[in-house]
Amino acid sequence: MNEPDGTAATELTVVGVRVELPSQQPIVLLKEAGGDRYLPIWIGAVEATAIAFAQQGVVTQRPMTHDLLKDLLEALDRPLQSVTISDLRDGVFYAELAFDGGVTVSARPSDAIALAMRTGAVIRGEEAVLAEAGIAIPDEQEDEVEKFREFLDTISPEDFEKDG
Repeated sequence: MNEPDGTAATELTVVGVRVELPSQQPIVLLKEAGGDRYLPIWIGAVEATAIAFAQQGVVTQRPMTHDLLKDLLEALDRPLQSVTISDLRDGVFYAELAFDGGVTVSARPSDAIALAMRTGAVIRGEEAVLAEAGIAIPDEQEDEVEKFREFLDTISPEDFEKDG
């Protein structure tokens, strides 16, 4: 799909938030809609929580920052149209929030994703970013990885003990 400026951008879906071991660094994992590329973006713990809450439908007693931004956009009648992971420079990802009338605002990808998940805005990735940082995992390999994870979830260390 092309953005208004003519550059190629691909729709992405949020797979979820994971914690990378051993560093304990949170990662938001995006997947190319209709494709086999994944885009991992390292994020902060607060933003990881905000994304996970949105994905799980958790509603807090008081609005978190991203909820406040959503409420503010609604009150001003300025819906967020899309979020684009627009650039990757020196290992740092950049994002743009797009509003009607061609208005864009620079944002950290983690904040942009958390806001998009609350507003229903489309998340996209520039082709150049996906080409540089995307990881292709064919569906058949993805199924095998998932089966292996399920297996690991069902075993315990005792399963590997030898009988006397």
